[in-house]
Amino acid sequence: MLKVINVVGARPNFMKVAPIVEAMKRRATEFAPLIVHTGQHYDARMSDAFFLDLGLPEPDVYLGVGSGTHAQQTAGVMQGFEPVVFREKPDWVLVVGDVNSTLACALVCSKMGVRVAHVEAGLRSRDRTMPEEINRLLTDQLADLLLTPSTDADENLRAEGIPSSRIRFVGNVMIDSLFAQLERAANSKVREELGVSGTDYAVLTLHRPSNVDDPSAFGRIMDALEQLCKRLPVIFPAHPRTLARLAEFGFAQRVAHARGLRLIEPLGYLDFLRLYSGARLVLTDSGGIQEETTALGIPCLTLRENTERPVTLKHGTNTLVGTDVQRILRAAHAALDTPRINGPQTSTLPLWDGHTADRILDALIEEQG
Repeated sequence: MLKVINVVGARPNFMKVAPIVEAMKRRATEFAPLIVHTGQHYDARMSDAFFLDLGLPEPDVYLGVGSGTHAQQTAGVMQGFEPVVFREKPDWVLVVGDVNSTLACALVCSKMGVRVAHVEAGLRSRDRTMPEEINRLLTDQLADLLLTPSTDADENLRAEGIPSSRIRFVGNVMIDSLFAQLERAANSKVREELGVSGTDYAVLTLHRPSNVDDPSAFGRIMDALEQLCKRLPVIFPAHPRTLARLAEFGFAQRVAHARGLRLIEPLGYLDFLRLYSGARLVLTDSGGIQEETTALGIPCLTLRENTERPVTLKHGTNTLVGTDVQRILRAAHAALDTPRINGPQTSTLPLWDGHTADRILDALIEEQG
């Protein structure tokens, strides 16, 4: 039996780890899973609700690291995680995604000689100003087993000199969570509560420092939103960081006066899934939402100049628009003028089939020998 520590730190991690832990519990004769929550996302709205919605068990260990600079947060996770690894002596530590907790835990394990598996390995934006890109690059150098969501990720890793023996193409585990939770999300009344059931509306998420910490970039996005919300309602579940910047930059008044732009508190996973799965258009600077909207056939405008998920551009519904007002509006109106796509759109995306978690476990067993 393999003892596996599954590390979570921020919301995108929860969606990736939930189906993996569920599969480990289903295969209880092969796996003994532990969950370590670093506390990188420390707000209950950003963390506790996602555990509940995804059916994740309570963490076995909670490090409570909280906020801070990248260095403070990474160091805090390392200091808290090292004694956990020493005490538990796992066969594997499984890290997911590209947050600070991912790199910190991989680095601890590398120095302690504990094997690391990286889920969602090989994604690259080619933009080293993104902290996540640094985390991705370094984690992939440290990990013993690289579990990739798409074939372009395999190519990226091989181009960086990583041997094929360390790479396994397993598919996109985010889609496991998406497909598993769609039916449960149908019970949510969030569309009715917001008054958008049966109507066209857009959903916006915004949290990247390059967008929300720069008043010029944030201002351009606001300019576009003020125009777009004249055509259809825009629902904006606001990240705490984004709310703080809205007030700091004086944009809160603009939001209040933009008829059709609806600012709401962050939603749990099921409510958010129910909300955006019915949207006519999604605008985001998130990574995972680019994949989920592609899987559901929902037009997505990514408010960035690059993406580590190019498969969503080539085979999906994603368009890069940056923060240029006219690019955003042209792409938005083009999407809205195109007939709606109905149903999942994963046939051209290999292994986006809802069974990635079991392939991850098979790879761990195979690697164990």
